[in-house]
Amino acid sequence: MENKLYHSIGEVASMLGEPASVLRFWENEFDCLQPVKNKRGVRSYTQHDIDLLRRIQYLTRQCGYTLEGAREQMRMRPVDDPRQEVINHLTDLRRTLVALKETL
Repeated sequence: MENKLYHSIGEVASMLGEPASVLRFWENEFDCLQPVKNKRGVRSYTQHDIDLLRRIQYLTRQCGYTLEGAREQMRMRPVDDPRQEVINHLTDLRRTLVALKETL
């Protein structure tokens, strides 16, 4: 995807393969996730927000943490952790391979 400063909730939901409602739910559950909202309440996600969402997705979907467990992991290891880039890359790679498998 192009290097934009802000992404809509639809774009981010598509990137992550999650419904927009899940992103809004995670926003309520994780205090660290605070996308910018305009006067009408339309969310705009920065790359930092997307990194947080990927981490939440990884912890809850891949690792099987509960929301409370994921919150604890987020507190113990900040998103700026260098391992997060590797996790993001591997998650994207897995998504690509699953999509390729489904087309075969």
